[in-house]
Amino acid sequence: MNKPALYLESTIISYLAAYPSRDLIVAAHQQITHEWWNRARLKFINYISQAVLDEISIGDPDAASRRLKLVAELPILALTEEVEFLAEEYLNKLGLPRGAQLDVVHLAFAVSYEMDYLLTWNCTHLANGLVIKRLQKANAALGRATPIIATPEELLTSPGGG
Repeated sequence: MNKPALYLESTIISYLAAYPSRDLIVAAHQQITHEWWNRARLKFINYISQAVLDEISIGDPDAASRRLKLVAELPILALTEEVEFLAEEYLNKLGLPRGAQLDVVHLAFAVSYEMDYLLTWNCTHLANGLVIKRLQKANAALGRATPIIATPEELLTSPGGG
């Protein structure tokens, strides 16, 4: 059986590399992300994009170094004209603010490369039922499949326990 393809969005890498948060919800997300990374990551073929690399490279140099080390062995999806086209379509059709420009780029990579999953903790612009519904409608009009957009918690265990 082939492993499903999974696009790792930047928040996953950031949660893995960050020091434990004092915010209880963020700390819980960090713990779940570590559990997913250690227990479930190998059930997928994991990909990142140049957009992820750009995003995780900014900020505190020590934190950026930790983030980059985590993804050093992962395949990097190339920015293509199709990714750029889809990002523009999503920016126009999903009703997201202009500040979500990088979020639509992540969606465009996952759709263009026909990923089975997009893994994220961004529940405002990505793992959000209203946004997913609009994305499905836009992709149907474009004749494209929509990946399952999930948090690590949702992909940590499979039905039947594993």
